Amino acid sequence: MPTVRDALMDAAFAALGERPWEAVRMAEVAAAAGVSRQTLYNEFSSKDGLARALARREADAFLAGVDRSLATARRAGADAGECFAAAAGWTLRSARRSPLIRAALTQSPPPGPPAAEPPRAHTRAAPEAGRGTGSPLVDAMHARTVEALVRGYPRLRPEDIGWACEAALRLTLSYVIAPAADDRESCLRIAQLVRSLLSWPAGPSARPVP
Repeated sequence: MPTVRDALMDAAFAALGERPWEAVRMAEVAAAAGVSRQTLYNEFSSKDGLARALARREADAFLAGVDRSLATARRAGADAGECFAAAAGWTLRSARRSPLIRAALTQSPPPGPPAAEPPRAHTRAAPEAGRGTGSPLVDAMHARTVEALVRGYPRLRPEDIGWACEAALRLTLSYVIAPAADDRESCLRIAQLVRSLLSWPAGPSARPVP
C-alpha cells in the first residue's frame, strides 16, 4: 500500500502531465492524494521540497531500471551488445513516460521541477569516459553500464568497454531526442554498435560468466 508521501508524489507527477509545474497548486496535489494541504507541507515543507523529492524518485527509479535491465539480459545469456541494448530500451521507454527523465537525460529545459542529481557511481572501468555530458543522470547511467559489462564480460578490456558504452549511450540519447519509428530497430543498431566497437562478435565466447 503506498504511503502518504508516495501518494502525494504520484498526484504531483500526474498533475505535471497535464500542466506546467508553475501552474500546479499544492492544494490540488493534496486533494488528489486525499490528504490535507497541511499534511503535504508536513511531508515536503514547500513546493520546492516536493519538486526535489519527485525528481529524486524519478531518477532513482530510472537507474534501478537500468540495473534491472542489465542484470536480466546477463541472466538470459545476452552478449555485450544485447546487454547494453536492454538498458537502452529501458531508457527510451522511460524518456517517453517521464518528462523529468527526458529533460534530465537531454539537459533540455524541464517542463516541471528540475531533475535531481543522482549519486555518481564509481567504476574501475574508464572512470572518465562519458563525462562532460553536462547530465549527472547520463554520467550515472554510463558508470552503471560500464561496471555491469566489466563484471559480466571479463575477457574484454575495461577501457574498451568504457568508450564503447560512451558511444552507445550517445547513440541512445540521439534516439531519445529524435525517436525512431521502432524501438526494437533502434536497440538492434545500438547492440551492433557495441559489438563492432568491442570487435567481439556474438557467440559462445561473448557470453557472460555465470
